[in-house]
Amino acid sequence: MRRSLNVSVAAVALLVAAPVMLIIAIAIKLTSPGPIFFTQTRVGINRRRLLPIGTRYRLSDRGGRPFRIFKFRTMTQNGHAPSAEMWATPDDPRVTRLGRILRLYRLDELPQLLNVLRGDMDIVGPRPEQPGIFRTLREQIEAYQERQRVRPGITGWAQINQQYDRNLEDVKKKLQYDLEYINRQCLSEDLRIMLRTLPVVVGKQGAW
Repeated sequence: MRRSLNVSVAAVALLVAAPVMLIIAIAIKLTSPGPIFFTQTRVGINRRRLLPIGTRYRLSDRGGRPFRIFKFRTMTQNGHAPSAEMWATPDDPRVTRLGRILRLYRLDELPQLLNVLRGDMDIVGPRPEQPGIFRTLREQIEAYQERQRVRPGITGWAQINQQYDRNLEDVKKKLQYDLEYINRQCLSEDLRIMLRTLPVVVGKQGAW
């Protein structure tokens, strides 16, 4: 039922947001050189936990199944160097003027509705992290990999309660929110978080 809810919400949201997404795509193309969309490898759900006992696991444990996340491009064409995984920061010089508006209202996240339909993500869940950053955080924070027990999400309990990560302490606090959500995950909880996401986005809370 939870998965059906996520797919239904993603499908309806894509239909409703299609005109806005078209305008955003045109605006990106007209205001800065480079592709409309930005894709990046992220760490998804840990499928190893779901395999039957005795099943042969892959040799390397990457913490979860890697997938390609879709976003509207908000940075300059060379702003996403694949060899330098890092968090964005306030007043990040890599972000374009249009990109700042998209990030402020989280409109750059709209293409991730496709990730939901593909089964990579849910509407609600922990935010997926970049592989290099994930490996570092797993070594530095106890139980960090427990976030991968569920599909990552576009929004979540941590996202509506805290701003973007800026340091290790922010990540530790967000982890506690993520684990709280995982422990009480259910259909009604997902609905509650979806509804609470709307005022957070409109009010630009925790965004830059």
